[in-house]
Amino acid sequence: MFTLYEFASSGNCYKLRLAMAQLGIPFRRIEKDITRGETRTAEFLAINPNGRIPVLVTPDNRVLPESSAALWYLARDSKLMPEDPFQQAQVLQWMFFEQYNHEPNIATSRYWIHVLGEQEKYAEALAEKQQKGHDALAVMETHLSDRDFFVGRDYSIADIAVWPWISRFDWQTLNLNDYPNVKRWYLDIAARPAVQTGFHIPKKVQEIPMP
Repeated sequence: MFTLYEFASSGNCYKLRLAMAQLGIPFRRIEKDITRGETRTAEFLAINPNGRIPVLVTPDNRVLPESSAALWYLARDSKLMPEDPFQQAQVLQWMFFEQYNHEPNIATSRYWIHVLGEQEKYAEALAEKQQKGHDALAVMETHLSDRDFFVGRDYSIADIAVWPWISRFDWQTLNLNDYPNVKRWYLDIAARPAVQTGFHIPKKVQEIPMP
């Protein structure tokens, strides 16, 4: 069985839970609270010297840090990975977009506001990051104007990589009603049973936010 070391509210961890739920892959999870330094202990650093989550451990005990690498590994030869090589490259394009545009801006804003509760302390930096978050949504809005999914005609890990960051719009200053194509895509993904399952691991805390 796979083991997932994660911090439950992390978007990077959501990605792996959503993929494993979609593919029906059983796994056990081990919570590591990054706010309490649990990824900086000698025990955890022996697993991932970079001291970050998520970390996916395969059934044969091979260790795979970095969410995008783990997501790609899980999706290989599955319905979540396009067969066409060019479309596979496009999947990587959106996974890189997510890591360079969403993670440092939308994710950081969410962390400062929701996890640390220090919105006033980071007010100036938040304004800049949230603007970059809106810029990223504008790119998505244009891309989704004539398609249902990010790559090709099918749901893929490109969608899974991006969706978790958007699912926390209610913790930020993002109004999905300003981005109707993103809103449509977001709601379509949210309605998937596997997304419902993955979202509520380890337990149901709230419903998936609806714009």
